[in-house]
Amino acid sequence: MTPSTVFAGRDVALFGLGGSGLATARALIAGGARVHAFDDNAERVEAVRAQGVPITDLREADFAGFAALILSPGVPLTHPVPHWSVTKAQAAGVEIIGDIELFCRERAKLAPDAPFIAITGTNGKSTTTALIAHILRETGRDVQMGGNIGAAILSLEPPADARFHVVEISSYQIDLTPSLAPTIGLLLNLSPDHIDRHGSMEHYADVKERLVAKAKLALIGRDDEHCEDIGRRLSQLEGADVYPVSATRELPWGYFVHDGLVLARNAGEDVETALALGDLEGISTLRGAHNAQNTAFACAACWHAGVSTPAIAQALPSFPGLPHRMEEVPGPEGLTFINDSKATNAESTARALASFDRVWWILGGKPKEGGIDSLAEYFPRVARAYLIGEASDAFAQTLEGRVPYERCGTLEKAVARAAADAQASADEAPVILFSPACASFDQFRSFEHRGDVFREVVKKIPGC
Repeated sequence: MTPSTVFAGRDVALFGLGGSGLATARALIAGGARVHAFDDNAERVEAVRAQGVPITDLREADFAGFAALILSPGVPLTHPVPHWSVTKAQAAGVEIIGDIELFCRERAKLAPDAPFIAITGTNGKSTTTALIAHILRETGRDVQMGGNIGAAILSLEPPADARFHVVEISSYQIDLTPSLAPTIGLLLNLSPDHIDRHGSMEHYADVKERLVAKAKLALIGRDDEHCEDIGRRLSQLEGADVYPVSATRELPWGYFVHDGLVLARNAGEDVETALALGDLEGISTLRGAHNAQNTAFACAACWHAGVSTPAIAQALPSFPGLPHRMEEVPGPEGLTFINDSKATNAESTARALASFDRVWWILGGKPKEGGIDSLAEYFPRVARAYLIGEASDAFAQTLEGRVPYERCGTLEKAVARAAADAQASADEAPVILFSPACASFDQFRSFEHRGDVFREVVKKIPGC
C-alpha cells in the first residue's frame, strides 16, 4: 500500500466504493486523513462499513468542511451530467481529484524522481502496460504495475528512487489528476470512445493529451490524425522531449516497425542502419498490427528507461499476453480459439479481425455508438458470424447480404455452433474468434466475466 499522507489530520469526502475506492479509503486512513466515504449503492456501503471504513451520508453533509472530494473514476465528472457529489463539492469550492492524483502528490513528497511510466490511449493500453512491466521485470527492475489495469494504484508499494511504477490511466482518471507529470508518458492512439462521458471527441482528445503534456519525455503515436496533431503541437513547445511512434509507416526519425523489427531511427539515418530494439517474428502473444504498435511503444519506453537493446529483445518472446485480449484458449485439436473479450468497441475488434485471414466470428453484447459499420473492410475474412446479446438485431442488419450469420442469443450456443461449423470446414486449423465489439453488461458483469465464461464453454466442447 501507498499511504496517502497529503490530507493527514483533515476531513476528506470519498465517493465511490468499488475496488479502487476501497483501496483509496484505506490509503487515506493509513496516511492520517479523516475519511467520510459514501456510495449510491446501499449494499456496497454496508459491506465497506463492515470492513471498518468510516461512512458518512454525503447527501446530507456540509462539503465546506472537507479538504477535498476524492471521486472514483467511474462517477460522472462532467457528462452526461455531473454527479450530485460533484455539484455539492463545486458549490463549496472543494477540489475534486482521484486516486492517481493522490499517488502523484505522494510521489512528489517521497521520491519526486522515482520512475513513473504512464500509458493511455483508446486501444492497447493494457497490453502495452503489461509488456513494459514484463520487460522491466525480466531485466531485474523493481516494478509496480496497476492503475486502470489490475491493482488500484494506491494498493501498490510506495514510490522509491529505484522502483518503477508502470501505470495504465484512463481518460476518466486523467480528468481527476491535475498534477499528472510522468517520467515517460505514452499516448498510443485515439478513436471515438466514451463520448457519453466527455461530450465530444475533441474534449476526449484534450483529456488524453494531458497525460503527455507535462511528461518529462513523451512518446506519441502517429497512426491516427488526433495523435498526430497532438504530437506535432507538443513538439513545438520550448523544452519539449517528444518522440513519434508508428506501426504502420516508416518514420524519418523516432520509433516504428519495419519488416517485423521495432526500429529506433535518428534523423537523417538510413533505415538499414537504424537500431533494432526487438523482433516480433514468431511471438504469438504479439500477433497483429495492433500489437506491433503496442510493442513499438513498449520497446521505446524501456529503451528510454535504460534497458539495453539485447535485454529488450530477449524479454519479448516470453511475454505471456493478457487474459481476454487475443488470448489463445486450448480447445479440441485442430481448432484455434481466440478470447478477445476485451474488445468492447469496433476499433478494438478491427485489430483482431486484421490479425487473421479467415475466422468464424462470435460477436455482440451491449452495443456502442457506430455499431460495426466501420468493420466492413474485414467482412471478407469472416466465414460466418454468430450473434449474441442486445446487439443481435442491429448487427444482423449490418451483415445482411455481406456475411453469413446466425442469431445465437447466448455465448454457449454461439461457441457450439461456431466450433461445429469450423470443424466441418476444409480449413487447416480454423480460427474461432470471440471479439464482441460490444460492452458486456447485457449478459455479463464485465468483459473479464464474459471472457471467463468463453473459456469455460470452450473446455466443455467434446474433444477438449
